Amino acid sequence: MLDALMTDRQKELREEVRKYVRSVPVQLLQDMDSDKVKYPREYVVGLASQNLLGLRFDKKYGGRGLGWCDEIIALEEIGVLGMSLGCLFSLVSIVGESLNAFGTAEQKNKYLSPLLKGKIFCAEGLTEPRGGSDFFGATTTAVKKGDYYILNGQKRFVVGAEGADIILVYARTEGEGSKSISAFIVERDEGVEAKYIYGLLGTRGGGAGRLVFKDVKVPQENLVLGLNRGAEVFNQMMIPERMTSAAGAIGMARAALEVATRYSNKRKAFGRKIRDFEGVSFKIAESITKLDAARMLTYGAASAVDKLGSTGYTRRLVSEAKKFSTETAWEVINNAMQVVGGIGYTNVYPIEKMLRDARLSIIWTGTSEIMNLIIQHEYYKETLAVSTNIRNVEEDAAEAKAADEKIYE
Repeated sequence: MLDALMTDRQKELREEVRKYVRSVPVQLLQDMDSDKVKYPREYVVGLASQNLLGLRFDKKYGGRGLGWCDEIIALEEIGVLGMSLGCLFSLVSIVGESLNAFGTAEQKNKYLSPLLKGKIFCAEGLTEPRGGSDFFGATTTAVKKGDYYILNGQKRFVVGAEGADIILVYARTEGEGSKSISAFIVERDEGVEAKYIYGLLGTRGGGAGRLVFKDVKVPQENLVLGLNRGAEVFNQMMIPERMTSAAGAIGMARAALEVATRYSNKRKAFGRKIRDFEGVSFKIAESITKLDAARMLTYGAASAVDKLGSTGYTRRLVSEAKKFSTETAWEVINNAMQVVGGIGYTNVYPIEKMLRDARLSIIWTGTSEIMNLIIQHEYYKETLAVSTNIRNVEEDAAEAKAADEKIYE
């Protein structure tokens, strides 16, 4: 967020997170990118030890009772560490949201509190091998048998498939469509198998893989919100899914731009610092302008969610923030590489890793195309709703009353 909009308390939070970020070992980042680390538990435990997990959740469960405007400040700072560590920070906010918003007191005590204290680790099972964006076409099933549900199916691209103790899983319980999906908290030791850990272009070290559920017993008390109400959970969950993606991407892009800015102030060509050439300095200007625009859009979405919760309007703003911030991050990191030139394509600088990481942000938690679907859908609903308190500018045209000229069919 821009400094001018931050309170003194928020600035203190930012410095607190920055202090933790500075303490994260360089070797951990390098080992994760080299696939030497599959799941960095010590990093999550470190966040918990500083009371930095689940900032929005109630203090009695270990959170701080803050809002989305506060969390995006923390997320931008965490984002400079790259997508994997940003995602592991965010997963507690994402999975924790289902428990915080819909969980019973027993579920919160059993799962939410230990998550925030770094005693257990979480993941989310959304995508299936047969489909990506087609969430409601899920084929994973949960069949009631006594006091349990028997879960069968698969989920892929699960961050924390290697390492998580509990997984939020959506499964088909009855019929077809959105009213046949239920959400469950599934414990790994009930027979969940991590079948395949992916080799990724970037965003490595988070244990992303495919989970297989074969006759996994899930106690009925682990049903979240209620039978066949998974769509409601999903719609709420898309707020933290996409807000965390937006804010984290801004942080990573900011870090790449800072590297390029310092480089352009040192590197000389034709007897001058390259920042003196408009081809370079204008890329910096365009990049910081778009980053600030992304910050403001993300801040606006966060503020709306804090005030209004999950509505069609806030879903549109969150979708805009996710789409614009992740696409901006990709563009800014590309600009940073262009400024640094050939050496930026090597691992002498971290820009090449950021570029590999950033590509995923435009795909996960809803592609830009899915964001467009939501944005236009909600905007059409808002615009076409009957309103009597705004000016109808269509009537300002000189020939506005020429009804015979307004042909629609």
